Formats: sequence, structure tokens, C-alpha cells
Amino acid sequence: MDFLKNYSIQYWLESCPQGYLEDTEYGHPAGESEPEALLEDPVLRQQAIDTTVQLVVGERAALAASSGLINAAPDAASKCFLATQTLDEARHVEIFTRRLFDLGVKRDELESVLADRANKNLVKFAELLLEKVDKKDFVAAVVGQNIILEGLAFGVFEMIQAANETFNPKFAHTLSGTIADERRHVGFGENRIGALIREQPEKRPEVEQLQKEMSYYMLATFADRFRSRETSYEVDRMKEQEAAPAASAATPEDTAGTWQGVKIRNLEPREMEQLLADTILKDFKERLARVGVEYQTPNRP
Repeated sequence: MDFLKNYSIQYWLESCPQGYLEDTEYGHPAGESEPEALLEDPVLRQQAIDTTVQLVVGERAALAASSGLINAAPDAASKCFLATQTLDEARHVEIFTRRLFDLGVKRDELESVLADRANKNLVKFAELLLEKVDKKDFVAAVVGQNIILEGLAFGVFEMIQAANETFNPKFAHTLSGTIADERRHVGFGENRIGALIREQPEKRPEVEQLQKEMSYYMLATFADRFRSRETSYEVDRMKEQEAAPAASAATPEDTAGTWQGVKIRNLEPREMEQLLADTILKDFKERLARVGVEYQTPNRP
């Protein structure tokens, strides 16, 4: 792979703003909006706010990490890539914050809503990453940012996108662009860190411990989110199915709403939690093996 070309500003311009984001506003086609059924139902709306809060919190951490790593990068190509990633992450913060406003969060209440509803385990996950960034520990921080956090975001966004394809096309379209971004970010992490780990094998134990700790807080975040919905999920699912556009009704050949070979909205919350956790941890194991780091199995909350 041509590292200098594929992580250049020019490549980013051609693939992202002039590519899959062209003709979009805040990540989705102009004119799309949140479903009226969601906005008019206080329970569904609050759940959408809670989910989006976690996305904003995660993307704020990614923005702080990618921007903080620019000066710690050991070469010009990595600095350029991290500059493009910083803009990607800033866009993610903006589009998910914009969604909170679309869902009825007042601008002057944004910070209090984020503070009140941010999952404590997700906050701890972010703190572990940003400690490495603050220390300018480039190898550990890029593993935490571009392999663990971005790998987490990639899986979560894919699952949420599949769950919203029928009920909320605007949100699904918004997520499609972030998924494309995360794919590039993870690719950079694997390619750059693989070389650096070979040069600095003494970093392996630190990176492995970071992966184990961050993975635990990721799993704890999932547990909190999915298990809190168990009592109301069936009612919520029925509401969303009734409100989904008739034109999007599934046919036997239709793959809308399918992720990892499963119709997401046919799963119970515990089944979703298990599928998401298993998929992401499997991806972590494979990616870490490719960069020469041994995957550490985290505790299960």
C-alpha cells in the first residue's frame, strides 16, 4: 500500500467530502427528518436522545484523541492523516449534536443533558484513552483510538444503522458516512501500529493491558444500555414497526435491518448485547493479531 498517498490530505478530499459525503447535509440527504412517530412519543424520543448522547460522548473523546496525537506522531504522513481524522471526528460530534437538537434538546441545555445521561463506563473508557494521549504515548494511544475506539464505533454504528434502515432512514443515512470514516481510521491504526510495534516490542504489555481495560468498560456500557431496556423493549419495537413507512415493508429477499446475518429488531436486548459484544471482541482479536499484539480477554460485567 502507498502509505503516503492513501493517508494524504488529497486522498481524504477525494474519498470523503468529494466522495460519499457529497450532496449531504449533516451526513444525510437534504430534506430528511426524524420520524414524526419518534418525535411524538416521549418514550421513543427519550431513548433516541439517550443513544445519541453516548455517540456524542464517544465522538468527543475521539476528537480530543486524534487532535492531541498530531504533535506526537513520529512522521509527516501520520500527522496529515490524523489531521484529516480530527476533522472527521469534529464532523461526527457536529452531526450527532445536531441530532440531539432535532430530537428537541435545547442548545442551552446540551452540556447538562450530556453530563446527566453519559454512561459512566463510557466516560471511564474515554478517560483511559485520553490518559495515553496526554502522555504523548503514540503507540498505546493509537491502539486505543484507531483500533479499539474506532473498532467499537464501527460495530456499534453498523448495528444501529441496520436497526434504523426501515424506521428512521435519516439516522441510518447519517450513520453510513460515519461508518465509512471509521473504516479508514481503523485501517490507519492497523497499518501504522503494526510497523511501530515491530520497532518497539517492549510496548506490547502496556498495549495489551490497555486493550483489556478498555474492552471491559465497553462491555459494561453495552450491559447498562441493553439491560435497561428489557422491560419496555417489546412495546417500543411494536411502536416502531407500526410507524415504519409502508414502502419499506420487508420482502422475503429483503436484507434491510440485517446485521451479521440477523434481523436486528427480531432480537431481544440481551441477544443484541451478546451479538454486539461478541462481534466487536472478535474483530479486536483479529486486528490486534495483525499488528503483533496478543488479545487479552476482558472480564464480563
